[in-house]
Amino acid sequence: MKIQVEPTPIPGVQIVTPGSFDDARGFFSEVFRADEFGPHGLPIRFVQVNHSKSAKHVIRGLHFQFDPPMGKLMRVLAGAAFLVAVDLRKDSPTLGQWFGRVFTAQSKQQFWAPASCARGFCALAEGTEIEYYCTGTYNGPGESGILWNDPAIGIEWPVKEPQLSDRDRTAQTLAQWLARPESERFTMGSP
Repeated sequence: MKIQVEPTPIPGVQIVTPGSFDDARGFFSEVFRADEFGPHGLPIRFVQVNHSKSAKHVIRGLHFQFDPPMGKLMRVLAGAAFLVAVDLRKDSPTLGQWFGRVFTAQSKQQFWAPASCARGFCALAEGTEIEYYCTGTYNGPGESGILWNDPAIGIEWPVKEPQLSDRDRTAQTLAQWLARPESERFTMGSP
């Protein structure tokens, strides 16, 4: 079963559709194969897997980790979600631009965003579950976030009054992040 990889307008952000064998019993899908991911420039080593469940209209993000850098391969296990990535690389022609798309459990599609992108999502169904394959292990002091509705980014979220954590409600703006010395870690050559 071969994977299909679709590029997005943000360099490095990709949509992965694994092969699937479907019949009357259900389906079988190879979610990850190093020999399939590697030739497409996708990571072949993940060191942590996370799983979240969210109520409808919850927005989580925009989150990222710079030490150690953490890229994420995200997939919806139940429900539906609007998944988003924002480019944080100062030398990128798409700095501050976002890409988002609706993903469902039925589509089996995955969303890859490298460490140099902030990521977030909006749950579109009650009990939406998302699994994240991470290229770095969690380190609280090395993580950060960008304000979900920063007007300099202009994400077109599918909900106007989301449920948010205090952390996400009070996150810094993109401009504030770019003024921090840690922001220099993200370049076009970074993971």
